[in-house]
Amino acid sequence: MPVRDAAATVAEALDSLFAQTLADFEVVVVDDGSTDETPDILSRAACDPRVRVLPRPARGIVAALNEGLAACHAPFVARMDADDVSLPNRLAAQVRWLASRSDLAAVACLVRCVPEDDLKDGMRAYENWINHLVDPDAIHREIYVESPLPHPAVLVRRSVLLAAGGWRHGAFPEDYDLWLRLDAAGARFAKVPEVLLHWREGGRRLSRVDPRYSATAFLACKAEHLVSGFLRERPAVQVCGAGRDAKAWGRELGRRGIRVERWFEVDPRKIGQTVAGARVLPWPPSIVHRDRPLLAAVGRPEARARIRADLEARGWRETVDWWAVQ
Repeated sequence: MPVRDAAATVAEALDSLFAQTLADFEVVVVDDGSTDETPDILSRAACDPRVRVLPRPARGIVAALNEGLAACHAPFVARMDADDVSLPNRLAAQVRWLASRSDLAAVACLVRCVPEDDLKDGMRAYENWINHLVDPDAIHREIYVESPLPHPAVLVRRSVLLAAGGWRHGAFPEDYDLWLRLDAAGARFAKVPEVLLHWREGGRRLSRVDPRYSATAFLACKAEHLVSGFLRERPAVQVCGAGRDAKAWGRELGRRGIRVERWFEVDPRKIGQTVAGARVLPWPPSIVHRDRPLLAAVGRPEARARIRADLEARGWRETVDWWAVQ
């Protein structure tokens, strides 16, 4: 649990851990330079022998996460943020799943975003999307749409984290970068199909104020991993979609030396236009072009479902011949 200036919420977060039905665990709290009452709260919490507090000068969340990981000894490492609440059965359920599934690198759970009155439409849509991705295949095939695993809801094998070198620091979301690296290495993820974490939404969250978690940073992170993997040594792609998200993908790939050779669209107003030097063709295509990989860059889940059905009918293999992105 990395913590900085969380006096308003950290006691509730810790209390939710003390209420777990699984009692055999240790809480490693890395206090990343708090200047409010957080150190006093943590000092009182450390009366419980399961709590170990590591105070340190402020160096940021990635350094705090890696320092915390280095202090962990158990085979499973659970993430927890200082402003969230774990439901009583969270650790027991996740440990049971991960211990019984040797094929899984990590297990998350369903989440409920709180407080509900503060949720905007985008966060409600994201909550609905991540809670519908439960099995490993579904998570894998949509991993380039958005981060499919809520970071503070995950239980990971310590050996997997160490083999990956922990979290990386850079101009990108450290959790999403980790999931993409693990996925590329063949790791599989799943979720306990129960709401086991209350995930706090609010304007002070790091993901709301730090540019590393902006839409631009997420797009760049996705593009970096696709270009080093699926699109490696591919000079051009086809893109299904010619809207704002798709065009942003075209620009991001162009900066990495990959051009869009064809655009596909269902909107008749866009068909026939030229975008970045390439024609917009109707979807579904009358001729299936197999010469280039394809990215389905559409935002609406129902649009992705239609594209998925159209491509499956034409023999295209998802995650082999094409990827869904956003």
